[in-house]
Amino acid sequence: MSDGKSFAQGDLVTAGYKTGRYIGEIVDVKTPKAVVKILAVIKHPTQGDLHNPKQLDVPLFHQRKALSQYEKALVPVSAINHYDEEVPDYHESLREAVETQANELKHEGGRWAEASLIELEKLKDDYFTS
Repeated sequence: MSDGKSFAQGDLVTAGYKTGRYIGEIVDVKTPKAVVKILAVIKHPTQGDLHNPKQLDVPLFHQRKALSQYEKALVPVSAINHYDEEVPDYHESLREAVETQANELKHEGGRWAEASLIELEKLKDDYFTS
């Protein structure tokens, strides 16, 4: 690989997927991508349109859910790094990631942040009340 990173099945990693960041386990490597099984959430995905970040006036303002526990994602190897700490509980990590993003949005302010907070509140109901 040109970036010098190599991964094997079973390796614990951090992986960026769309606008979220996760801790996972390598299931398979097919350079330039790897299949990663999600074990915890580091950063909750950003709400809205991926192609027009932080803009509210877009054709569709998407609600973006975090990948679920044990979901498998095909991630570019360039967005993966080795992880050697203890893996946190998925549900606790999801709760922390949602709260961190909500706090950041409250500080940011503006119409986009307000719309994103509304979507996060809906997601909290979905994530934590079922």
